[in-house]
Amino acid sequence: MGYKPISDYGLIGNMHTSALVGADGSIDWYCLPYFDSPSVFGAILDESKGGYFKIAPSQPCNRQQFYYPETNVLITRFLHPDGVGELNDFMPVRDAGNSAGGEPCQIFRRLSCVRGSIQFRLECYPAFDYARASHHVEVGERGAVFRSGHVALGLCSPQPLQTVGKGVTSEFTLREGDYLTFILNFTQTGEDPLVNQWDGEQALRHTINYWQSWLSQCTYHGRWRETVYRSALTLKLLTFEPTGAMVAAPTTSLPEEIGGERNWDYRYTWIRDTSFSLYALLRIGFHNEAGRFMDWLVARTEEKNPDGSLQIMYGIDGRHDLPEEMLHHFEGYKGSAPVRIGNGAANQLQLDIYGELMDAIYLYNKYALPISYGLWKTLMPLLQYVCDNWHKPDDGIWEFRSGKQHFVYSKIMCWVALDRAVRMADSRSFPANTQQWKAVRDRIYTEVMSKGWDRHQQSFIQRYGAADLDASNLIMPLVFFVSPQDPRMLATLDRTMEYLVSDSLVFRYHNMEDGLSGSEGTFTMCTFWLVEALTRAGRLSEARLIFEKMLSYANHLGLYSEEISPTGEQTGNFPQAFSHFSLISAAYNLDRALDKKNT
Repeated sequence: MGYKPISDYGLIGNMHTSALVGADGSIDWYCLPYFDSPSVFGAILDESKGGYFKIAPSQPCNRQQFYYPETNVLITRFLHPDGVGELNDFMPVRDAGNSAGGEPCQIFRRLSCVRGSIQFRLECYPAFDYARASHHVEVGERGAVFRSGHVALGLCSPQPLQTVGKGVTSEFTLREGDYLTFILNFTQTGEDPLVNQWDGEQALRHTINYWQSWLSQCTYHGRWRETVYRSALTLKLLTFEPTGAMVAAPTTSLPEEIGGERNWDYRYTWIRDTSFSLYALLRIGFHNEAGRFMDWLVARTEEKNPDGSLQIMYGIDGRHDLPEEMLHHFEGYKGSAPVRIGNGAANQLQLDIYGELMDAIYLYNKYALPISYGLWKTLMPLLQYVCDNWHKPDDGIWEFRSGKQHFVYSKIMCWVALDRAVRMADSRSFPANTQQWKAVRDRIYTEVMSKGWDRHQQSFIQRYGAADLDASNLIMPLVFFVSPQDPRMLATLDRTMEYLVSDSLVFRYHNMEDGLSGSEGTFTMCTFWLVEALTRAGRLSEARLIFEKMLSYANHLGLYSEEISPTGEQTGNFPQAFSHFSLISAAYNLDRALDKKNT
C-alpha cells in the first residue's frame, strides 16, 4: 500500500474521537472510542500491521479532496476517463438540539457516481489495540462484524462482503446517479453493531447543518476568512466534548524527522495549548468554547500536586497518569521508530505554564465573563508557588530531555503570571498579596534584562549563560513583556531573522543539546509568532509576505502539522492545534494592523 505524505490526509471527527482519511480514500488512523484510546486503524504507523479501511476505484485515477463548505464533511473525488465518483466521509455529531444525535463512534462513508460508471473496491482490515489484539470476522446479509474481546466493530454494507484473511473486501460498479452508504459502528456493551438510528442522507444533512450553524458564530470577516474558518473548525474537531479539553493533535508518533526518534504522543491536553486556544477563539467570537476551556482549566487548578504545582498536561478526561511506553511491533511512519503511546513529559517541570494559565484567565475575565471569587482563591496558592519557584531551572517549553536550564521563556511567563494577577486584583478589587507579587515580578524583569540579554550579539537568548537564540522569545511583545518597538526587541527580531529563519520558516532553536539524536524541521507555530511580532513592530510588509508564504505550506485542505521539513513537507503530529491557533492569532492581528494602516 505504501505510506502517503502526512499532508495527504484530511480529518473528520465528532468531538469524541477522529479519523485521518487519505486522498486515496483510505482511513489510516482511527482510535476508539476516544482520541487517546487504542487504534483500530493504524496503517499510518505501520502499513502492514496497522489496519485500514479503503474505498476507491479499482483502477488508478486522479483524485481531489476538499471539505463541504464551512463544515468538517470531507469529500474525496475520483476522476477517471470512464466516470467521476465522490466519497463523503463524516462522523455525525451528538448535540442537545437533535434527539437522533448519532452514535459516539460512527463513520459514514457515502459513495456516489456523478458521471459515467466506475468500478470500486472496498477493503476493511481493522487491527484492534494498536494491532496487539486478535479478532474474528462474521459476515452476514447486513454487513460484517469484527469482534475482539468485549468490543465489536460493525461495517453496515449494502453490498455483499467477502472474508479475506482478517478483513473483508467487495467489488462493485456504480453508474451515474447511484449511491451507497457504508456505516462503521463501534460498540463495547454487547449491542448489535449493525443497527443504525438514521440513514446516510439524514446523517449527512444533520452533520452539515451542525457545522455550518456552529461556524456562523465566528466574528472574523477579514482578509483570510476561509483560512481562519478552517483553523477554527479544526480546533473544534480537536476538542473533547465531555470535558471541554483539547488534544494537542489527534495522532501519536508522526515523526519530526523522517526515520528519526523524535516521535511523541500528542493525544493529551496541555495547559499551555488550552490557554493559547482560549485566546484565539475569544478573538473570533467563540465564547462558549472559551468557557468550556476555562471550565477545564479551573478543574485542573483544583488538582494541585503535593508541592502546590500543576502538571503540564493531562488526559482528556483529566487523569494525571500518562505513562510512556513503546510499541516495538510497529515500524513507525516510513520506519520512524520508536512508536510511543503515553507521554513522559507529563512529569517535567515547566514553569511557563503558570503564565499561560494566568494570561488565559485574565483575558477571559476581561473579554468574556468576570471570574468568581472561588476561582480567585484557588489561584492564590499557585501564585505563591510562582513566587517561591520562578528562580529554579526547568525543562522549558520545548520539553528538552537533556536536563533543566534557566530558560528565558520560562522566566518571562512567570513574570506574566504575576503581572496578570496584579492587573486582575486591581481591576476587580480582589484581596491579594500584590506587594509581594509586584516585588517578585520586578525581580524577574530585571534578571531577564540582565541575564537573558546578550549584548555582544544584541539579542535575547534561550537560556542563561549561553548565546543560543530561541524563537520562543518572539512571545515577548505578544505578552507585553517589552514594547514591540523596544530597541532590544527589534534587535532580537533581526537576529532571529538572520539565524533562525529559512525562507520565512522559523526553527525553534539551533545548537542546543536537547537529549535526542537527529534534527527537526521548522516549527509552524513559531513562524506565525514571527508574523505577529513583526506586525506589532510595524513591519507589515515583511509580516504579510511571511504570512502568505506560510499559507502556501498548508496541505490541500488548509491543515498544518507541527513542523515543515527543509523540503517543504509536513512533519510531526497532524493536524496540530498549536499551528492553527497561532494562525488565527496572527491573521487577526495582522488584519487589524493593515486596516489601521489603510484608514
